[in-house]
Amino acid sequence: MSKKDERHDITIQQYIASLDDGLQTDTRTIMQMMQRISGEYPILYGIGTIGYGVYKYEYASGRKGEAHTLGFYPRAGKITVYLMDGTARYSELLAKLGKHTTTGYCVYIKHLSDVELPILQQILQKSYEHIESLSKKGPIDHILWQAEK
Repeated sequence: MSKKDERHDITIQQYIASLDDGLQTDTRTIMQMMQRISGEYPILYGIGTIGYGVYKYEYASGRKGEAHTLGFYPRAGKITVYLMDGTARYSELLAKLGKHTTTGYCVYIKHLSDVELPILQQILQKSYEHIESLSKKGPIDHILWQAEK
C-alpha cells in the first residue's frame, strides 16, 4: 500500500464501528498488538486494510513506492494478516499458531479465538524487526515475500 492508497473519507474508528461486534473486538486486539510492536499509529488503506509503519521499496524494473510494515484487513469470516516478508520464513511458528490458512504473504484467520495470540505476536514481532532491519539500508530492492527464507 502506498500513501496514495491512504483513505481520508473515513476515520479508522468509523471503519471499526462499521464492523460487527465480534470483529470489532478482534480488530482492536490486533491493532493494539501491532501498535505495541511498531510504536506507530494506524493508517487506513483501500477498502479496509489497517497498516502500521512504512518501508520503501525500489526494484530494478524501476517500480518504487511504500508499503506498510505490518498490516491486516478485518472482514467478516476472514481476517487477513499481511506478512510482507512472507509466510515461508515463519513456518515453524505458524505450525503452532492454531486454526488458519496461508498464501505467500497472507495469514487467514476466522476468529482470533482460533489462534494462539502469543504465537501471532511473535510472528508479527519477527516480521516487523526483519523488515525494519532491511529497510535501514535503504529502499528494499526485491519483493520480500518472494525471496528465500
